[in-house]
Amino acid sequence: MNKKLAVLSGCAALLLTLSACGGDDNDEETEAWARSVCNQIRPQVEQIQSATTAITEASEGDRDPEEVQETDSTAFQDISEAYRSIAQAVDDAGDPPVDDGEQLRREAVRELRGISDSYNELKETIDGLDTSDQAEFADGLTQIADQLAELGESGDDALNELQEGELGEAMARQRGCQSPSNDGDGDGSSGEETAGQGGSGEKTETEEEDEDEDETGS
Repeated sequence: MNKKLAVLSGCAALLLTLSACGGDDNDEETEAWARSVCNQIRPQVEQIQSATTAITEASEGDRDPEEVQETDSTAFQDISEAYRSIAQAVDDAGDPPVDDGEQLRREAVRELRGISDSYNELKETIDGLDTSDQAEFADGLTQIADQLAELGESGDDALNELQEGELGEAMARQRGCQSPSNDGDGDGSSGEETAGQGGSGEKTETEEEDEDEDETGS
């Protein structure tokens, strides 16, 4: 199962780590094109990540074959739909403002739809596995892992080209194409501690006032 998970993680990473090396040109048309794509694909990227997490959890421990089958089937469908939507987003954005932009768009859309079709086929494959025979089911999962490995090694030249040069830099600047921040919010505990200390101070002042009143009354 590890091979399968590695490929799935790589697919999500492909869309989240859009980066490149090149000049610092901040062309407005390039930025606009990247923004139009990235603003639409973030939900799909998160859907791919969620599906990958579900597969990871299903592959850990002693899960029933039926549970693994249902989880993987749903995950493959979610991933297939996500890539189909990403393909549509790239297509809707129009030709990127680079040399041979029309051809690049068409090939990238074709590759993305091809990935979508491949995951749909994987869903059909796992749906057809016999869960009553654990040995046969395990063999089926191994074959699926091999298919995923082939999918991960297939050529995605157009997608790679979208991540290079000015296009790649422009997409890397867009929030929708960036990994979500995992920063914690540890200030809350220190704030509570400060509030607690303040409460102790107020209590001390009240006690002092009560003592003063007692002395006056006596």
